[in-house]
Amino acid sequence: MISQWQISPLSDEQATACKRLSHELHISEASARMLVVRGIRSKEEASAFVHPSLKGLHDPFLMRDMEQAVVRLQQAVKSHERIMIYGDYDVDGTTAVALMYTFLRTQTDNLVYYIPDRYTEGYGISFRGIDTAEAEGCSLIVALDCGIKAVDKVEYARERHIDFIICDHHTPGDELPRAVAVLNMKRADCDYPYKELSGCGVGFKLVQAYAMRAGIAMEQVYPLLSLLVLSIASDLVPITGENRVLAFYGLRQINAYPSVGIRAIMEVAGISDKRINTSDIVFKIGPRINACGRIHTGRAAVELLITEDEVFARQQAEAVNNYNTERKDYESCTTEEALEMLRQDPENEQKHTTVVYSPSWHKGVVGIVASRLTEAYFRPTIVLTAGEKGIVSGSARSVSTFDIYSAIDSCRDLLTNFGGHKFAAGLSMREQDLPEFKRRFEEYVAAHITEAQRQPVLHIEAEIALEEITRQFFDILCHMEPFGPGNPRPVFLTRGLINNHNTRKVGKMGEHLKLDVTDRTAAINGIAFGQGDKAFYFQNGGSADICYHVEPNTYNGIKDIQMVAVDIHICKPANEPSARQQQEEKENHNCPASTR
Repeated sequence: MISQWQISPLSDEQATACKRLSHELHISEASARMLVVRGIRSKEEASAFVHPSLKGLHDPFLMRDMEQAVVRLQQAVKSHERIMIYGDYDVDGTTAVALMYTFLRTQTDNLVYYIPDRYTEGYGISFRGIDTAEAEGCSLIVALDCGIKAVDKVEYARERHIDFIICDHHTPGDELPRAVAVLNMKRADCDYPYKELSGCGVGFKLVQAYAMRAGIAMEQVYPLLSLLVLSIASDLVPITGENRVLAFYGLRQINAYPSVGIRAIMEVAGISDKRINTSDIVFKIGPRINACGRIHTGRAAVELLITEDEVFARQQAEAVNNYNTERKDYESCTTEEALEMLRQDPENEQKHTTVVYSPSWHKGVVGIVASRLTEAYFRPTIVLTAGEKGIVSGSARSVSTFDIYSAIDSCRDLLTNFGGHKFAAGLSMREQDLPEFKRRFEEYVAAHITEAQRQPVLHIEAEIALEEITRQFFDILCHMEPFGPGNPRPVFLTRGLINNHNTRKVGKMGEHLKLDVTDRTAAINGIAFGQGDKAFYFQNGGSADICYHVEPNTYNGIKDIQMVAVDIHICKPANEPSARQQQEEKENHNCPASTR
């Protein structure tokens, strides 16, 4: 799918602010621009942005029902009641359970935790989980990253004299469960000033509030942020406002003092010797935690995240790594089957949606496959597989700014269950209702999606010359981390780049492109993954416009700055190759390239 390149010009007000910040901070205008486009207008705002402070965290008691939640939790601890900590099986849910358990075990030893089985119980609170709580003698369940729509489940628990405290961040339904406390900043009657916390983030606010009332120093609570940042990065919530502060200090904790479990995951992922950032969490740590719930059980992730036993942590991390390998195999096969299914559909190209179903697909990978199909066709996508008793269930992924939750909600009378948010959701329905659902879902999306939302867009921060990428520029860029939704890693554009000395293919089969390019103001090295076929253009006098990230690179112990290409447009074709060059290109096509 080819992306449109979109450079947002500065308004007159932004341009003025850019010049002012450049002068006041003694930085280049290219550096100042990165701050201005993020809403920063003054020297003080710039300082607050690049140096987040824990003093900027909101008072947790601003959240509706927080008082009731703390009082009930304190009562349970004081009376030595048995407490169940209940969470979903993904990264957000398992980190939330690990965070709450790690904190509460310093207050009481009468704790159990519960993660529902993805395949036999599904998402959220289950009757089986409540039955387990009753059998364990629990009188309080603290539900994390789930529960906002569990009206009937909470009633079932009340009948068994089990109270609920719900900590959730998903969109509430028309009716809230009758729990002791429902903590969710998205409640219509909640005035909490920041609305984008993860499920684990809501759990952390409960811990923060409890600690404040119990006189526990915050220094004892802040190490838990290493778990919270895993949730923030993996659940793709905006890294703005309070989330930015929490993520910043969570990354600092991981890099300075990782817990036993997190360090073990870093080791099996091969990243224990580097400075961890949000990308490492999204692509290395998060998928391994998620793989537990997809392939085995989410409980395995919690066991790893809460352990203080280094031998067990290493063994468990190896097991988790194996789950992830198995997950990737399932994902690859399922994605190819789904793509072939779409290729065989004569009406596929005219549709505004993708809805695919196979009873043989592994339920644990349908969400990932939905993301892959969205990348391939760039339209709202739902991938479904068979459940129990004639029920099909799966995951939905959206594109651009389109609200897929509303599209699914328009078909709610056909659904047995659904939940989620604007860009991703889970749903289930009777198999017999699938054809009607597909028809109505397509109809709704066709009527509401705009042409712009159907086109992938690459948002470019600025067009710059290579000479503007100075050490100062790079230092400011590093201070803008952590990156993520709401604060994306900047993409820059430089035009007319040509081979400097040694642009070439790399990788086992020459599939990648090692860049050594110049725009005649300066030169830079870099990498373009999966674009080895473009080496010919650079090596034979061609030029290209390149969109790229600027990232650190260490090779043979030498630290440098590199470009990581996001997209390349060849703008001047290569010179016509000689017969000998054509023959060499043909001979080298299937030969392994240099791996340096």
